[in-house]
Amino acid sequence: MSLETNSTKTKICPTCGTRLSENATRCLVCGTEFTAKPEPKAAKKVEKSVQASRMPVVTLSLPAALGILTVVIIIAAIGAYFATRQSAPAGAFDVAETPTPTETPTATQPATAIPTSTEVPTATLQPPFDYVVSAGDGTCSQLAFTFKVSVQSIIIANNLPSSCPISVGQSLKIPWPTPTIPPAATGTALPVDATKQACETVPITVQDGDTLSSISLNYAVPMQAVKEFNGLTTDNVFVGSNLLIPLCMRAATPGPTPTATIPPPYPAPNLLLPADGAAFTLANDVVTLQWASVGTLRDAEAYQITVEDITADQTRRMTDFVTDTKYIVPTSYRPKDNVAHVLRWWITPVRQAGTDDQGQPIWVNAGAVSEKHVFSWVGIAVEGTPNP
Repeated sequence: MSLETNSTKTKICPTCGTRLSENATRCLVCGTEFTAKPEPKAAKKVEKSVQASRMPVVTLSLPAALGILTVVIIIAAIGAYFATRQSAPAGAFDVAETPTPTETPTATQPATAIPTSTEVPTATLQPPFDYVVSAGDGTCSQLAFTFKVSVQSIIIANNLPSSCPISVGQSLKIPWPTPTIPPAATGTALPVDATKQACETVPITVQDGDTLSSISLNYAVPMQAVKEFNGLTTDNVFVGSNLLIPLCMRAATPGPTPTATIPPPYPAPNLLLPADGAAFTLANDVVTLQWASVGTLRDAEAYQITVEDITADQTRRMTDFVTDTKYIVPTSYRPKDNVAHVLRWWITPVRQAGTDDQGQPIWVNAGAVSEKHVFSWVGIAVEGTPNP
């Protein structure tokens, strides 16, 4: 018996399981219809271009790049440090501690008791008095000279500018002069008043270089007579002291041979310019002093000019000699501050009585001393008060 092989293709009904032919559209048993399957289309060949793979692109800003670079450098430095430390010999990186020196305590010396000096009693200052400026008072320096006070004290008492401007009818506060302690009385008795009145005298002021012998030689009066007439106990005379020369005690000219007669003392020079109490400011570069002539001066005779700054606590004196009747005060003598300084000056005829060890002439009085005039002088410009 031979087996026949059915080569016909079949399909099975999904509902009842009946085997049907491949082309059946409906099941003969249960009536289920089959849906026709679409024919497969020819697959299109899709050609795809083959591209090489690319690396991802990372974009960084400049601050981020710098930050990353800094981190990398720090990490590299730390790594290098530890690598060097490990390879270095032991103790290479150990820090030696430097001991701090301890200060040695110094023994404190006990306080030394300072003896206190006995307080010197001072005079009680009187309050300034009121004064109304009159037409004849002139300048502030003339008022100071009249009341024997300094220009600076008047400026301070009245809160005036340094030039000390005043006007007629102005009310000022004038301070009282500082009381002067009188000199101690000497035990030597003075000559009789009657003898003094009967004798012709010449008042002189002892200058630099004067001695009792030179004064005696200049006026031809014995030294002993000068000492007795002035109550001197020694042969010493002091600069600035006043003496009376008794001309009635002049020694007679010895011998029959006539000798040169010493000229009589010259009269006191008359001061002309500047006017007493004149004021000078910074605009005046120099100050010229002028006086009237006392006559024709002989050889080795001159005028002695004395200028002194009588401003409180700044007293200084300058002395010079000329044969003319005028003198220009040097600019070096001008005050160095903006306060009005009062300068007093006078003229004395003098005669040369010899030379000293240095070859400098020795001058002695040859006449009466002139009156003393004053003027004020401001040295530098006054600075303005800054505005707040």
